[in-house]
Amino acid sequence: KREVSKTEIAQELGFHKSTIGREVKRNSSKRGKYQAEKAHTYAQERKERFANQRKFTKTVEQRVRNYLEQEQWSPEQIAGYCRKEGIEMVSTERIYQYIREDKSYGGELYKHLRHKLKHRKHPVNDSKVRIKDRVSIEQRPEKANNREEFGHFEMDLVIGKDNKGAILTLTERKSRHFICRYLPKGKVAKHVAEAVIDELLPYKEHVRSITTDNGTEFAEHKVIAKKTQYQYLFCPPLLFVGKRSNRIQS
Repeated sequence: KREVSKTEIAQELGFHKSTIGREVKRNSSKRGKYQAEKAHTYAQERKERFANQRKFTKTVEQRVRNYLEQEQWSPEQIAGYCRKEGIEMVSTERIYQYIREDKSYGGELYKHLRHKLKHRKHPVNDSKVRIKDRVSIEQRPEKANNREEFGHFEMDLVIGKDNKGAILTLTERKSRHFICRYLPKGKVAKHVAEAVIDELLPYKEHVRSITTDNGTEFAEHKVIAKKTQYQYLFCPPLLFVGKRSNRIQS
């Protein structure tokens, strides 16, 4: 309001000018206007969103399911009620993410929503391709499908608790030869690709193809294919077994 510079504000408040700059940038409105009351609200919301206790644990998951299935509450009502009563809960958007994930595995939680996700910015049946230049499993040779030829691998990840760390798994279809490797940085596509190349290069003369699901952790498939010269294939969702399984159907 006094129209003084950020440097002057910093000197008067006893902070570095870059701290003032970050505060204004972080908590200003879309039009670039800074209001203290709204800034405080933004900060409180951010604090709640990133609080350690707001993890999507099994308890939270069951609580969300109960509110959706038994009470027919919306994610906004669930998050708001739990916040008011001091009950452990995740954010509204995280609940929507969980519902989308459940729908993608054949679940029916979305049916308990009044709009059934039709008006959400990120609808469940979003057809947007997240991995470019995918090749379908339909192009895999019949010898591989019938387990008649060695060298065709299926790949997946086992994710650690709270999404910390992951294990890369590679299984050869004919011999059932199994390879696994711990990924300390989790399902980051770049590190997944590096691990795959590392593990399969010694078998380069024998490997013919790799098949995975459509997880974004396999987005660097072209890097793998170029480095190893293997055929890289993606399995469509309909070929997956079970509600929560990532195993490719034999």
